[in-house]
Amino acid sequence: MMSEFDFRRAGLDVLTIEQDAIAQLKTAIDEHFDAACRLILNATGKVVVMGMGKSGHIGRKIAATLASTGTPAFFVHPGEASHGDLGMINQGDVVLAISNSGEAGEILTLLPVIKRLGIPLVCMTGNPNSSMRQLAKVHLNIHVPKEACPLKLAPTSSTTATLVMGDALAMALMQAKGFTADDFALSHPGGALGRKLLLRISDLMHQGERLPVVSDSATVRDALLEVSEKGLGMTAVVDAEQQLAGVFTDGDLRRLLDQRIDLHTTAIGEVMSANPITIEPELLAAEGLKLMEERKINGLLVAKNGQLLGALNMHDLLKAGVM
Repeated sequence: MMSEFDFRRAGLDVLTIEQDAIAQLKTAIDEHFDAACRLILNATGKVVVMGMGKSGHIGRKIAATLASTGTPAFFVHPGEASHGDLGMINQGDVVLAISNSGEAGEILTLLPVIKRLGIPLVCMTGNPNSSMRQLAKVHLNIHVPKEACPLKLAPTSSTTATLVMGDALAMALMQAKGFTADDFALSHPGGALGRKLLLRISDLMHQGERLPVVSDSATVRDALLEVSEKGLGMTAVVDAEQQLAGVFTDGDLRRLLDQRIDLHTTAIGEVMSANPITIEPELLAAEGLKLMEERKINGLLVAKNGQLLGALNMHDLLKAGVM
């Protein structure tokens, strides 16, 4: 009965087979891998990735990974290329063709034209004696001992090996180009990664009329009104030279109520927390979040060289999608 089938065993078998395939792939990181990386690195155009069927699906992912990590790339379907899309390929480009058998007819049809245009070809195949291998400038061997499919039909280990080889190419090129986190963020401005990598404290901080601030000679009552009006749960306190002197928070107020002081006459400078935790405006918003979490606080004053510049709290980071 189906209920007696060992699904876990079947799943683990697949993982073992594909793990072995990836382990064997290490031998393909050789002089041919070096040559492929250098060819792409020195190209003046883009990497044009091609593949049919499952190789095409993997090829789209490889192109996307290359493009997002500093190597301009796009995917062209070989069937569409035969009907006009070949015009998308230009001098200076490098074609990366993927086929486990190395005999994909739709790709082989295009190769004479690609060769005539003088565009170098890098191919990924599992067959070092294939037609594609013979026509390529560089061959990356993605041969696997066997597919994880028990019928030996569905591409499984071979597509995994292709994906891993593509990742290896992209990451090697990324490092060679000196691609940084800021560069990565510029190609991901709409996602959570982009927000974490692009947003800086200065983009989120309250300033000007929105900044809660009182002088150190103001009364506790004045400070409470400022905290209430600006809604950040705190107010900065500055001295006569407008330099940051301290901070007064909701937590300070709770502790102060036990002391039974006169809120109307006591100067805030007498009860504020001196030497507050601050952050500089050019730092990443994610660094502000880390600082708040480490110090177990809900708000930060933004300052540089003792000059108060702004303030923000945990809600600002949450609203911006940094958390």
